[in-house]
Amino acid sequence: MAASYELAPGARKVTADEVAKPFIDEIQAATSKLSVAERPKLVGLLANNDPAAQKYADWTGRTFRRDGLNFEVRQVDPDDLEKALEDANSDNSVHGIMIYYPVFGDRPCFHGGSYDDSLRDSVSLCKDVEGLCHFYRRTLYRNQRFVDAEQARKCVLPCTPLAVIKILEHLGAYDAQHPVGNRLAGKVATVVNRSEVVGRPLAAMLANDGATVYSVDIKSTYRFVRGKVEPPPADATTESMVRQSDVVVLGVPSDKYKMDPAWIKEGAIVVNVASCKNIDEATLLSTRPGVRFIGVVGKVTVAMLERNLLRLHGNFAGCEKLMWNSALGTVAPMSNGQGSPRST
Repeated sequence: MAASYELAPGARKVTADEVAKPFIDEIQAATSKLSVAERPKLVGLLANNDPAAQKYADWTGRTFRRDGLNFEVRQVDPDDLEKALEDANSDNSVHGIMIYYPVFGDRPCFHGGSYDDSLRDSVSLCKDVEGLCHFYRRTLYRNQRFVDAEQARKCVLPCTPLAVIKILEHLGAYDAQHPVGNRLAGKVATVVNRSEVVGRPLAAMLANDGATVYSVDIKSTYRFVRGKVEPPPADATTESMVRQSDVVVLGVPSDKYKMDPAWIKEGAIVVNVASCKNIDEATLLSTRPGVRFIGVVGKVTVAMLERNLLRLHGNFAGCEKLMWNSALGTVAPMSNGQGSPRST
């Protein structure tokens, strides 16, 4: 459907389909080389009554079937979720696990933190397709990009933040002339959201690639630079930070939040990861020259979910032969077939 407004010079609306297509082609090519018995399976544990979670599960199932991957939803009572997770962790036919959050919200856990946080940390690192367990959070924030000391197995990263990175790469924000880990050097980004699932890991990922990142949340603002979190300049405001940003990511889960399009720098990339639009698309694209805007990222996120499943399958085929090396913070093969796997 054609836009009902005139685009500013160089402004463009980018679709998730455009970004996702090369990844879908790559995934389908990979699964076509596997026999039906070899194709990995993702299990989604659904223990809430959220219609959006059920819709996402249905959509994921259709996408996985299209792309030659296996997907199973296991609907469980919240009180049985921990046992269902243990069963999936130990099931050799399961190669990836995801839980549809929130389940318990802020309900505290017996051994500290929230119950949902405890569940995230209980997913096997061999099957954590969302990259949210402690092991993958630790490797992300330490900018450790491989699971093993030999650097043969890449870590997985949280799906929605990874989708944003792939969108930025697609739109040329990353400079391939620089080495990996420094391809956003000189760039400024603002991320409006600091959730543990999207905003915080995304800020760290952008900073790990060389950007200066302003992380804005309802109660505070921080500046992320590689390996450090610090307060922004005393006179900085959200407006002043956005005005200097080459990349703006909006993730406020409320239709009441709207960023002023006049703040957006000419030529910037604006990515909306919230379920509702955090900026007026028509005003943005009709008044800000050179802006690229992507309003929904779901199809790219699901492609990253599929990619993560394939990566886990490749990394941990024969997971029972791996053990955790706490000194190195990596996994390693067992010596002479001895010992037993720990913390996997």
